[in-house]
Amino acid sequence: MNDIENREVTIQVRNMSKKFRVYFDKGHMLKEKLLFTARNRYETRTILDNISFDIYKGEAVGLIGHNGCGKSTALKLLTRIIYPDSGTINVKGRVSSLLELGAGFHPDLSGRENIYINASIFGLKRKEIDEKIQQIILFSELEDFIDNPVRTYSSGMYMRLAFSVAINVKADILLVDEILAVGDAGFQAKCLNKIREIKDSGTTIVLVSHSMNQIKEVCDRCIWINNAKVAAMGETEEVITKYITYVDEIEKSKLANELIGRPNELKVAMNKKNDLEILEVKIVDINSVDKRVWGIGESIKIFIKFRFIANIYAKIRFEIARADGIVAYANVFDRNGENFLFSEENQLYFNFKNLNLLAGKFYLMMYIENGNGELLGSVTPFAEIDILDDSCRYGISNLECECELNSKEEIK
Repeated sequence: MNDIENREVTIQVRNMSKKFRVYFDKGHMLKEKLLFTARNRYETRTILDNISFDIYKGEAVGLIGHNGCGKSTALKLLTRIIYPDSGTINVKGRVSSLLELGAGFHPDLSGRENIYINASIFGLKRKEIDEKIQQIILFSELEDFIDNPVRTYSSGMYMRLAFSVAINVKADILLVDEILAVGDAGFQAKCLNKIREIKDSGTTIVLVSHSMNQIKEVCDRCIWINNAKVAAMGETEEVITKYITYVDEIEKSKLANELIGRPNELKVAMNKKNDLEILEVKIVDINSVDKRVWGIGESIKIFIKFRFIANIYAKIRFEIARADGIVAYANVFDRNGENFLFSEENQLYFNFKNLNLLAGKFYLMMYIENGNGELLGSVTPFAEIDILDDSCRYGISNLECECELNSKEEIK
């Protein structure tokens, strides 16, 4: 941390506060405002309350917190789209923001023409755009459609083009708000790699994301915003651990309130599809303690009680998928090579002696298929788990690997 603090401060925020008026039933016409004064009732909501932080040149900082905590508002304040009610913000250098992708795109103009318009919004001159346009087109993978009107693009193509323009603007500071889920899995990986490349070039990055895995992969430090205040700030792993532990406690508290008077029941949201209905889910450790947050390599037992069509033979496909949609584990289960026989109510157990997944949020999914692989019922997902890790590892699977270095004197 001392090395970071010796760097130049790129973003300095001091005692920043921001409030918004939320109208209950706002009158839009002058007549309405005069005759129906009750329609002008509003409440003032404090989104950010006296927060302060520094971000240093060349580092990547993640902003995390629940929906509505003020993360996106903080980014808009840094870009000067909106201004604070009190406090100061000092930003040094050219800023590029990936907040509202495609703002300024004209549907009747081609992708190529919109590149020139959108890049000029970011402050690029015609000559600079000419130099970068081929790079932008190649990154978007839209070479075959670049001269078609943008209104003919799918939403995914639209976002790809907008992301490609914004990401190729050379800036001192890059502000990114929940946009790393652009396109398919391959393009998402390319976007994440581009973010890393920009970081390695010395650009300061502020990233807002609900994906703790993305935050861990990119960010050096993390700021957790909660109840309009900075709840924690520091090393990424440490802050994420505090945040997920807090969320887990909130969920346990909600569950406890729901189960008052019914301590032996687990209330599970009914998720019914194709005659498959989940009645109960329990996820416990080897001591039968309910948990949602796990460490790498822990033993985990999953119990599911469900209803399905009675007297039918079928197999069970079980999947664990990361929050970004990448399947981390999948398997088809039967009874010693024969299909299971389902009754009206069924109990199912999965036992992992070593859940060797790396840190991230994972969803558990279940499918019931006949012998031909035809889907008879599914619940996607029926539960979720968070895995934490305090090391520098990231990805999906925790592979055993040793590293050895031989010095010049040892090499013969």
